[in-house]
Amino acid sequence: MNVDVHTSLTRIADLENRSYDIESRPREQWRRGEYVFARVVRRPDPGVTIENAQGRHVELMEGETIVSAFGTRKATRGMVGGWREIGDDNRMASMTYGGVLGKVTSASPFSRNPIELEYEGHVHIDGDPVRMDEYAVTAESTALDTPVVLVLGTSMSSGKTMSGRVITHVLDENGYDVAGCKLTGAGTYGDVLSMEVAGADPIYDFVDAGLPTTVVPEETFRDAVRPILHRMQEADVIVAEVGASPLEPYNGEAAVDLLDEQVAFTALCATDPYAVVGIEEAFGCRPDLVAGIATNTTAGIDLIERLTECAALNLLDEETKEPLETMLLDALG
Repeated sequence: MNVDVHTSLTRIADLENRSYDIESRPREQWRRGEYVFARVVRRPDPGVTIENAQGRHVELMEGETIVSAFGTRKATRGMVGGWREIGDDNRMASMTYGGVLGKVTSASPFSRNPIELEYEGHVHIDGDPVRMDEYAVTAESTALDTPVVLVLGTSMSSGKTMSGRVITHVLDENGYDVAGCKLTGAGTYGDVLSMEVAGADPIYDFVDAGLPTTVVPEETFRDAVRPILHRMQEADVIVAEVGASPLEPYNGEAAVDLLDEQVAFTALCATDPYAVVGIEEAFGCRPDLVAGIATNTTAGIDLIERLTECAALNLLDEETKEPLETMLLDALG
């Protein structure tokens, strides 16, 4: 099968290097995480791209094809939609750069128009449809005993990925073997790749656990991500990003609960100072550090420290590297 792009959601199945067939399936048999073949029906707006299996961003043209997976997205500042909402016309969209496929039912006016696609069939191997969870990582179940640096956000696009990258780099420079992971969110590869660039090895995300997004039942999420945590046990420290915010429907709260006993340091990335207060009240705890967009100016930092008594640093500022290093090393003993 000649396909123009296998998206980053296909990387766990290595579909680029396998033989498979495309067969249409009736709507009532569709399931989350199934790999499907789709064709671009309208040329995307300039700059609207999709990730390939290596994490590179690719611009598509009308008529080109992709293989990606059905999923659900519920972004507070992006798109909302899912595979269940796809209509009889078989039209859908790539709701993330990673290629989460579904019909958009709500979108921020600041979101770019997504890549519009038409379903043509399911990927089949040996006569059976192929699902992401068939290629999920496995591991023996053991108690998590590796210290965790937890990176949370007050919402999506709050600065978590960049903060996680900076934290990973500082730990790597200080001789720590760092494992990096993103436990919740909507499937893109670039976030964990940025941790790898900063020195994390290994890196994992929920796609490795067989999930296109973490908008799934809580027990499904917990069962899926536990093997990821067990596979990182040999590292000195785990830097774990929780996508979106813990209160959104991505199972962030469950992720925090899974890590809770091993969390040595918490960085909360905020979009504004008042959001920090909201997270503190919702969880009844205070982060060790506030970072992200709310710390872009000294005015934001001053307001955070006045409202919350939390330490706040703009991690994009090279001068904050030394105090961040001190805080992390003290927390990790």
